[in-house]
Amino acid sequence: MKLKYKHYITAAFAFASVACATTVKAQLNPLASQYFSNQYLFNPAMAGLNSGLNINLDYRKQAIGVEGSPSTQSGTAEYQMNKVGLGLNLYNDFSGLIRTSRAVVTYAYHLPIGANNQKLNFGLSAGVLNQHVQTNNIVGDASDQTVANFNNKQNYVDGDFGISYTSDHLTIQGVLPNLKSTFKDNNTIDKSLYFASASYKLGDPKDITFEPKAIYRGIKGSNGIVDGGIDIGFNENVFNLQGLYHSNNTITFGVGVNKTSFAVLAFYTTNTATINYNASGDVELGLRLKL
Repeated sequence: MKLKYKHYITAAFAFASVACATTVKAQLNPLASQYFSNQYLFNPAMAGLNSGLNINLDYRKQAIGVEGSPSTQSGTAEYQMNKVGLGLNLYNDFSGLIRTSRAVVTYAYHLPIGANNQKLNFGLSAGVLNQHVQTNNIVGDASDQTVANFNNKQNYVDGDFGISYTSDHLTIQGVLPNLKSTFKDNNTIDKSLYFASASYKLGDPKDITFEPKAIYRGIKGSNGIVDGGIDIGFNENVFNLQGLYHSNNTITFGVGVNKTSFAVLAFYTTNTATINYNASGDVELGLRLKL
Protein backbone atom coordinates (compact mmCIF):
# COMPACT_ATOMS: atom_id res chain seq x y z
CA MET A 1 0.00 0.00 0.00
CA LYS A 2 2.88 2.37 0.83
CA LEU A 3 4.34 1.73 -2.61
CA LYS A 4 0.99 2.47 -4.17
CA TYR A 5 0.79 5.78 -2.33
CA LYS A 6 4.28 6.66 -3.54
CA HIS A 7 3.17 6.02 -7.12
CA TYR A 8 0.22 8.39 -6.58
CA ILE A 9 2.49 11.10 -5.23
CA THR A 10 5.13 10.63 -7.93
CA ALA A 11 2.43 10.81 -10.58
CA ALA A 12 1.03 13.94 -8.95
CA PHE A 13 4.44 15.62 -9.04
CA ALA A 14 4.85 14.62 -12.68
CA PHE A 15 1.42 16.01 -13.50
CA ALA A 16 2.20 19.26 -11.70
CA SER A 17 5.47 19.59 -13.62
CA VAL A 18 3.71 19.00 -16.93
CA ALA A 19 1.01 21.49 -15.98
CA CYS A 20 3.62 24.12 -15.15
CA ALA A 21 5.52 23.46 -18.37
CA THR A 22 2.30 23.65 -20.38
CA THR A 23 1.43 26.95 -18.75
CA VAL A 24 4.87 28.36 -19.46
CA LYS A 25 5.34 27.13 -23.03
CA ALA A 26 1.81 26.99 -24.43
CA GLN A 27 -0.13 29.69 -22.66
CA LEU A 28 2.17 32.18 -20.88
CA ASN A 29 -0.57 34.63 -19.99
CA PRO A 30 0.62 37.06 -17.31
CA LEU A 31 -1.92 39.05 -15.33
CA ALA A 32 -3.77 41.30 -17.75
CA SER A 33 -3.55 44.26 -15.35
CA GLN A 34 0.15 44.62 -16.06
CA TYR A 35 -0.30 45.91 -19.61
CA PHE A 36 -2.01 49.23 -18.83
CA SER A 37 -3.64 49.33 -15.40
CA ASN A 38 -0.79 48.37 -13.05
CA GLN A 39 2.53 48.38 -14.87
CA TYR A 40 4.43 48.03 -11.58
CA LEU A 41 3.30 44.37 -11.65
CA PHE A 42 6.07 43.60 -14.16
CA ASN A 43 8.35 46.65 -14.10
CA PRO A 44 9.88 47.90 -10.83
CA ALA A 45 10.81 51.17 -12.55
CA MET A 46 7.11 52.09 -12.57
CA ALA A 47 6.76 51.92 -8.77
CA GLY A 48 5.79 55.27 -7.27
CA LEU A 49 5.48 56.97 -10.63
CA ASN A 50 2.11 58.40 -9.59
CA SER A 51 1.66 60.51 -6.46
CA GLY A 52 0.32 59.19 -3.17
CA LEU A 53 -0.17 55.62 -1.97
CA ASN A 54 -1.61 53.26 -4.59
CA ILE A 55 -2.76 49.74 -3.73
CA ASN A 56 -3.75 47.15 -6.35
CA LEU A 57 -5.36 43.75 -5.75
CA ASP A 58 -5.89 41.10 -8.45
CA TYR A 59 -7.49 37.67 -8.63
CA ARG A 60 -7.38 35.40 -11.69
CA LYS A 61 -8.90 31.99 -12.34
CA GLN A 62 -7.56 30.16 -15.39
CA ALA A 63 -9.42 27.68 -17.60
CA ILE A 64 -12.84 28.24 -16.07
CA GLY A 65 -14.76 24.96 -16.06
CA VAL A 66 -11.74 22.72 -15.42
CA GLU A 67 -11.59 21.28 -11.91
CA GLY A 68 -8.37 22.21 -10.12
CA SER A 69 -7.32 24.76 -12.75
CA PRO A 70 -4.70 27.32 -11.68
CA SER A 71 -5.60 30.45 -9.76
CA THR A 72 -3.49 33.51 -9.02
CA GLN A 73 -3.66 36.34 -6.50
CA SER A 74 -1.47 39.42 -6.45
CA GLY A 75 -1.19 42.59 -4.43
CA THR A 76 0.98 45.65 -4.91
CA ALA A 77 1.48 48.81 -2.88
CA GLU A 78 3.55 51.75 -4.10
CA TYR A 79 4.34 55.16 -2.69
CA GLN A 80 6.01 58.25 -4.16
CA MET A 81 8.46 60.36 -2.13
CA ASN A 82 9.77 63.18 -4.32
CA LYS A 83 11.92 61.41 -6.93
CA VAL A 84 11.87 58.05 -5.13
CA GLY A 85 9.28 55.32 -5.47
CA LEU A 86 8.89 52.53 -2.90
CA GLY A 87 6.90 49.38 -3.53
CA LEU A 88 5.77 45.99 -2.25
CA ASN A 89 4.81 43.27 -4.75
CA LEU A 90 3.13 40.05 -3.53
CA TYR A 91 2.22 37.07 -5.74
CA ASN A 92 0.55 33.76 -4.94
CA ASP A 93 -0.21 31.02 -7.49
CA PHE A 94 -1.94 27.64 -7.07
CA SER A 95 -1.29 25.15 -9.89
CA GLY A 96 -2.13 21.50 -9.22
CA LEU A 97 -0.51 20.47 -5.95
CA ILE A 98 2.05 23.27 -6.10
CA ARG A 99 1.67 26.65 -4.43
CA THR A 100 4.16 29.30 -5.54
CA SER A 101 4.52 32.45 -3.44
CA ARG A 102 6.71 35.46 -4.14
CA ALA A 103 7.29 38.65 -2.18
CA VAL A 104 9.61 41.50 -3.20
CA VAL A 105 10.25 45.07 -2.11
CA THR A 106 11.09 47.72 -4.67
CA TYR A 107 13.20 50.86 -4.88
CA ALA A 108 12.71 53.12 -7.89
CA TYR A 109 14.22 56.45 -8.88
CA HIS A 110 12.47 58.88 -11.24
CA LEU A 111 14.78 61.42 -12.89
CA PRO A 112 13.09 64.43 -14.59
CA ILE A 113 14.74 65.21 -17.94
CA GLY A 114 12.49 67.76 -19.64
CA ALA A 115 9.09 69.23 -20.33
CA ASN A 116 5.85 67.25 -20.70
CA ASN A 117 6.67 65.15 -17.62
CA GLN A 118 9.62 63.47 -19.30
CA LYS A 119 11.41 61.11 -16.90
CA LEU A 120 13.99 58.35 -16.88
CA ASN A 121 12.98 55.71 -14.36
CA PHE A 122 15.07 52.95 -12.81
CA GLY A 123 13.81 50.24 -10.48
CA LEU A 124 15.11 47.20 -8.62
CA SER A 125 13.07 44.61 -6.72
CA ALA A 126 14.46 41.98 -4.35
CA GLY A 127 12.80 39.33 -2.22
CA VAL A 128 12.04 35.63 -1.91
CA LEU A 129 10.21 32.91 -3.84
CA ASN A 130 8.81 29.78 -2.21
CA GLN A 131 7.27 26.61 -3.66
CA HIS A 132 5.21 24.30 -1.47
CA VAL A 133 3.17 21.12 -1.96
CA GLN A 134 -0.35 21.41 -0.58
CA THR A 135 -0.46 18.17 1.40
CA ASN A 136 -4.20 18.42 2.06
CA ASN A 137 -4.81 17.81 -1.67
CA ILE A 138 -2.68 14.67 -1.91
CA VAL A 139 -4.46 11.37 -2.56
CA GLY A 140 -2.21 8.99 -0.62
CA ASP A 141 0.32 9.29 2.18
CA ALA A 142 0.95 13.01 2.68
CA SER A 143 3.80 12.18 5.07
CA ASP A 144 5.82 10.59 2.26
CA GLN A 145 9.48 11.65 2.31
CA THR A 146 9.23 12.92 -1.28
CA VAL A 147 6.75 15.56 -0.14
CA ALA A 148 8.78 16.41 2.95
CA ASN A 149 11.96 16.88 0.91
CA PHE A 150 10.17 19.21 -1.49
CA ASN A 151 8.57 21.29 1.25
CA ASN A 152 11.82 21.54 3.20
CA LYS A 153 13.58 23.34 0.36
CA GLN A 154 14.88 26.78 1.25
CA ASN A 155 13.30 29.92 -0.14
CA TYR A 156 14.91 31.27 -3.30
CA VAL A 157 16.23 34.80 -3.51
CA ASP A 158 14.63 36.49 -6.51
CA GLY A 159 14.25 39.95 -8.01
CA ASP A 160 13.57 42.13 -11.04
CA PHE A 161 15.32 45.03 -12.75
CA GLY A 162 13.57 47.58 -14.93
CA ILE A 163 14.05 50.87 -16.72
CA SER A 164 11.63 53.15 -18.52
CA TYR A 165 11.24 56.47 -20.28
CA THR A 166 7.91 58.16 -19.61
CA SER A 167 6.25 61.37 -20.75
CA ASP A 168 2.73 62.69 -21.26
CA HIS A 169 2.55 60.71 -24.49
CA LEU A 170 5.40 58.22 -25.02
CA THR A 171 6.36 55.34 -22.73
CA ILE A 172 9.23 52.93 -23.43
CA GLN A 173 10.10 50.09 -21.05
CA GLY A 174 12.65 47.33 -20.63
CA VAL A 175 12.56 44.69 -17.89
CA LEU A 176 14.58 41.71 -16.69
CA PRO A 177 11.96 39.85 -14.61
CA ASN A 178 12.54 36.92 -12.26
CA LEU A 179 16.32 37.31 -12.24
CA LYS A 180 16.75 33.85 -10.74
CA SER A 181 15.30 32.20 -13.85
CA THR A 182 17.45 34.43 -16.06
CA PHE A 183 20.73 33.12 -14.65
CA LYS A 184 19.72 29.59 -13.52
CA ASP A 185 18.03 26.75 -15.40
CA ASN A 186 16.22 25.08 -12.52
CA ASN A 187 13.21 27.40 -12.20
CA THR A 188 10.25 25.72 -13.86
CA ILE A 189 7.71 28.36 -12.87
CA ASP A 190 8.59 31.37 -14.98
CA LYS A 191 10.93 31.26 -17.97
CA SER A 192 10.52 34.89 -19.02
CA LEU A 193 13.89 36.39 -19.91
CA TYR A 194 12.95 39.99 -20.65
CA PHE A 195 10.11 42.33 -21.58
CA ALA A 196 10.32 45.31 -23.91
CA SER A 197 7.42 47.62 -24.70
CA ALA A 198 6.48 50.94 -26.26
CA SER A 199 3.21 52.87 -26.16
CA TYR A 200 1.98 56.29 -27.27
CA LYS A 201 -1.05 58.15 -25.91
CA LEU A 202 -3.17 60.23 -28.28
CA GLY A 203 -6.30 62.36 -27.90
CA ASP A 204 -7.82 64.77 -25.41
CA PRO A 205 -7.88 63.47 -21.79
CA LYS A 206 -11.08 65.43 -21.12
CA ASP A 207 -12.84 63.63 -23.96
CA ILE A 208 -11.28 60.43 -25.30
CA THR A 209 -7.73 59.03 -25.41
CA PHE A 210 -6.16 56.17 -27.34
CA GLU A 211 -2.98 54.42 -26.20
CA PRO A 212 -1.72 51.71 -28.59
CA LYS A 213 1.00 49.48 -27.17
CA ALA A 214 3.41 46.84 -28.47
CA ILE A 215 5.22 44.36 -26.20
CA TYR A 216 7.79 41.66 -26.82
CA ARG A 217 8.40 38.96 -24.22
CA GLY A 218 11.57 36.91 -24.57
CA ILE A 219 11.05 33.33 -23.34
CA LYS A 220 13.81 30.93 -22.32
CA GLY A 221 13.59 27.68 -24.28
CA SER A 222 10.69 28.86 -26.44
CA ASN A 223 9.73 31.40 -29.07
CA GLY A 224 9.14 34.93 -27.88
CA ILE A 225 5.62 36.31 -27.61
CA VAL A 226 4.43 39.54 -29.21
CA ASP A 227 1.53 41.42 -27.64
CA GLY A 228 -0.28 44.25 -29.34
CA GLY A 229 -3.21 46.19 -27.97
CA ILE A 230 -4.90 49.44 -27.12
CA ASP A 231 -6.38 51.21 -24.11
CA ILE A 232 -9.24 53.63 -24.81
CA GLY A 233 -10.15 56.08 -22.06
CA PHE A 234 -13.32 58.16 -21.89
CA ASN A 235 -14.04 61.37 -19.97
CA GLU A 236 -10.69 61.73 -18.16
CA ASN A 237 -10.39 57.94 -18.02
CA VAL A 238 -13.49 57.51 -15.85
CA PHE A 239 -14.33 54.57 -18.12
CA ASN A 240 -11.86 52.61 -20.22
CA LEU A 241 -11.80 49.67 -22.61
CA GLN A 242 -8.79 47.47 -23.40
CA GLY A 243 -8.05 44.88 -26.03
CA LEU A 244 -4.87 42.89 -26.74
CA TYR A 245 -3.85 40.20 -29.18
CA HIS A 246 -1.07 37.79 -28.13
CA SER A 247 0.96 35.84 -30.67
CA ASN A 248 0.32 32.61 -28.75
CA ASN A 249 -3.18 32.91 -30.25
CA THR A 250 -5.00 34.35 -27.26
CA ILE A 251 -6.97 37.58 -26.96
CA THR A 252 -7.57 39.71 -23.87
CA PHE A 253 -10.52 42.03 -23.35
CA GLY A 254 -10.74 44.45 -20.44
CA VAL A 255 -13.05 47.07 -18.97
CA GLY A 256 -12.51 49.49 -16.10
CA VAL A 257 -14.37 52.11 -14.08
CA ASN A 258 -12.18 54.74 -12.38
CA LYS A 259 -13.24 57.03 -9.56
CA THR A 260 -11.19 59.49 -7.51
CA SER A 261 -10.27 57.04 -4.76
CA PHE A 262 -10.74 53.64 -6.37
CA ALA A 263 -11.04 51.71 -9.62
CA VAL A 264 -12.63 48.38 -10.55
CA LEU A 265 -11.26 46.29 -13.43
CA ALA A 266 -12.32 43.08 -15.19
CA PHE A 267 -10.52 41.04 -17.87
CA TYR A 268 -11.17 37.94 -19.96
CA THR A 269 -8.45 36.08 -21.86
CA THR A 270 -9.34 33.37 -24.38
CA ASN A 271 -7.73 29.93 -24.34
CA THR A 272 -5.01 28.77 -26.68
CA ALA A 273 -5.88 26.10 -29.23
CA THR A 274 -3.97 23.53 -27.15
CA ILE A 275 -6.38 23.84 -24.20
CA ASN A 276 -9.46 21.63 -23.95
CA TYR A 277 -12.36 23.18 -25.84
CA ASN A 278 -14.67 22.39 -22.92
CA ALA A 279 -12.82 24.96 -20.81
CA SER A 280 -13.54 28.65 -20.90
CA GLY A 281 -10.75 31.20 -20.78
CA ASP A 282 -9.20 33.12 -17.88
CA VAL A 283 -11.20 35.58 -15.79
CA GLU A 284 -9.40 38.31 -13.85
CA LEU A 285 -10.78 40.91 -11.44
CA GLY A 286 -8.88 43.89 -10.07
CA LEU A 287 -9.34 46.61 -7.48
CA ARG A 288 -7.23 49.76 -7.16
CA LEU A 289 -7.26 52.03 -4.11
CA LYS A 290 -5.80 55.55 -4.28
CA LEU A 291 -4.97 56.87 -0.82
